[in-house]
Amino acid sequence: MNRRELLKAALAIPFLPGVMAGGIGRAWAGVTSVFGSRVRPGEPGWPSAADWDELHRAVGGRLLKPQSPFAHCPSAACDEALKHIKNPFYIGDQPALTQTSGWADAWTSRTSAYAVAAESTADVAAAVRFARQHRLRLVVKGGGHSYQGTSNAPDSLLIWTRHMNAVTLHDAFVGQGCEGMQAPQAAVSVQAGAMWIDAYDAVTTHGGRYVQGGGCTTVGVAGLIQSGGFGSFSKRFGTAASGLLEAEIVTADGVARIANACTNPDLFWGIKGGGGGSLGVVTRLTLRTHALPEFFGAVFGEIKASSDAAYRTLIARAMSFYQSDLFNPHWGEQMRFRGSNVLELSMVFQGLSQQQALAIWQPFLDWVRASGDYTFVKPVQVLALPAQHFWDAEFFRQHVPGAMIPDDRDGAPRNHVLWAGDQGQVGWFIHGFKSAWLPASLLHEDSQARLVDAIFACSREWDVEFHFNKGLAGAPPEAIAASRDTATNPQVLDAFALAIIAGDGSPAYSGMPGANPDLAMARHESASISRAMDALLKVTPNAGAYVSESDYFQRDWQHAFWGTNYPRLATVKRKYDPEGLFFVHHGVGSEAWSADGFARVSS
Repeated sequence: MNRRELLKAALAIPFLPGVMAGGIGRAWAGVTSVFGSRVRPGEPGWPSAADWDELHRAVGGRLLKPQSPFAHCPSAACDEALKHIKNPFYIGDQPALTQTSGWADAWTSRTSAYAVAAESTADVAAAVRFARQHRLRLVVKGGGHSYQGTSNAPDSLLIWTRHMNAVTLHDAFVGQGCEGMQAPQAAVSVQAGAMWIDAYDAVTTHGGRYVQGGGCTTVGVAGLIQSGGFGSFSKRFGTAASGLLEAEIVTADGVARIANACTNPDLFWGIKGGGGGSLGVVTRLTLRTHALPEFFGAVFGEIKASSDAAYRTLIARAMSFYQSDLFNPHWGEQMRFRGSNVLELSMVFQGLSQQQALAIWQPFLDWVRASGDYTFVKPVQVLALPAQHFWDAEFFRQHVPGAMIPDDRDGAPRNHVLWAGDQGQVGWFIHGFKSAWLPASLLHEDSQARLVDAIFACSREWDVEFHFNKGLAGAPPEAIAASRDTATNPQVLDAFALAIIAGDGSPAYSGMPGANPDLAMARHESASISRAMDALLKVTPNAGAYVSESDYFQRDWQHAFWGTNYPRLATVKRKYDPEGLFFVHHGVGSEAWSADGFARVSS
């Protein structure tokens, strides 16, 4: 299907039968005349104090009125927030804050009018029914990492799942309704508020197995699965969503449903990469676990070229080396091509010993040393450790201090740690962010020169990162097959990497002392980022983008995020949420609503 045919399908298919295809907004508007808009505080229809009291009782007294710690500065709360502004565990524990503080000319982190601090599926269902009854803007937050601002909105009711964080291991899991049709398998069940460090600690550190999740330890499990999800070792195990065996989800009618391959299979498929916050509120997920490789490891270093010409040669050598020696299930993570003519390496590997990994890299490093045109800004190190210790906080405290940063608050769980390299994203204010999947055909010998030219031209405008683990080309057939059976854009199956180009500034929460984002600088950087991506897209003009790491202003986002899967996703949306209760920016069905999600777009 070509692009024009895809767009025609996206406009027409999901809304038939019963709705004339006269534009996507009109189609959604025709679903119902009752839920035509949402209400804000002070408007007719906003719940009365008695209504809120009723919800308060229904959720066991867990209805909150969130207030930003920066609402009244100076104060003890403000001082505490400033002290922990780069601690993602602290920020995640604040119902009024999000891990990203905003995006220039797009959104800023804003507090909901009310929040349900859910501790059970019943709490979630009560909140969903209340929001539907009173036509409220509903927001869901677990990890709160959304770059797009989807886990916050002013004048909304927030379902906050932070306290639903139980993790349970299974030796022989069979999905509900799948008895006699599925073989039992090892798995882990995770509630919606759990972070990946909670899952890794249980599954790997203490359980000696592996679950495919996210790279950043403080990302919410539920949000990552719904976005498709990539971790450092996705080139071996596939997307995080492809490991989903079963989910419990509260749909727009306030009913908790089981979704798996045997029960509500269409909803199950949509959860696997269809985007968080569009189809319902996931309350529990059960994920396949895998045998743990003997070793995990990493390669770090920085190489600087003496001239532009030498840098172009270095880029060419690096991409040729990747194609010949690293383009396989063992390798993931990043090469970063910087405008300062520096190649930064932050690669990971699995299933290889330190000696085996070093032997693979030795010819490339020998070439760098012999050429005379390059210096090692940071020496290239090849490190490996027993895989069971990869997320073991105590092991890192003893053997690699500083690689992981702990939650520094009194009484914090000892296992709550963050990779040091991820701390820069905590509270960041995004200036610009773009991503693009790069097809494996660019690695062919007759295409590598064009790819190298594009990388070099891109780096003249802005640094670009190649995340090799976020493209599944080169993965084992079983990982490809499982990831194919998800809603993620099929382009990921034939991509060797996801290119990411981004820029950001310091935290800029509303009311935060000293928060003064330089919008002129942000816009200047955003323009440079756009030019950099344009240079790269010359060799792959129809590249899709990863929904969780993409441009807030993404054009043609339905195609970019989901490709040929979008019509099917829209059908699932219409079936389980015909009134459009669930809305997120650039989420499935959001075409039918105004940018803030409060008004249905007129026909």
